[in-house]
Amino acid sequence: MRKKTILLVDDEEEIAEVLNRAAASVFPEVTFVHVNSFTQAVIYLNGLNGMGPNLILLDLDLKSDLSGFDFLDRIRQHPQGRLIPTIMLTSNRTEATAQEAYARGANAFTPKPFTYAEWKLYVRQIRDFWFQTATIPWLYFDPSDQLS
Repeated sequence: MRKKTILLVDDEEEIAEVLNRAAASVFPEVTFVHVNSFTQAVIYLNGLNGMGPNLILLDLDLKSDLSGFDFLDRIRQHPQGRLIPTIMLTSNRTEATAQEAYARGANAFTPKPFTYAEWKLYVRQIRDFWFQTATIPWLYFDPSDQLS
């Protein structure tokens, strides 16, 4: 069985820590690759030479540079990146924001959990749907296909 990888694009270190703790108990076969900005996400994806992430968890409100929407726009233009299921993870739960996320190509729009128990449930639901119910393609990233 191949190890599963989720790219977490979120500027809050605490989110990465709680996700890793939650995953250790309910989804130990997943690895989270955490980057905290649009720029770091692009650098990570451009540095891949082989298997890419199976899923992206993308914070809408990246404070360091461009927004989650900007990254979503960019990833949807990449030949392999456009095939990666992307879940918008946000505290902003307005209908207009959800509509914009789906219009730009998000596969899901979810609120950020608050408690550790909610994070464990969230990770379990990701596992159950995206890795046990849905079929996600295994994507090979070629360094010649750069995300700009």
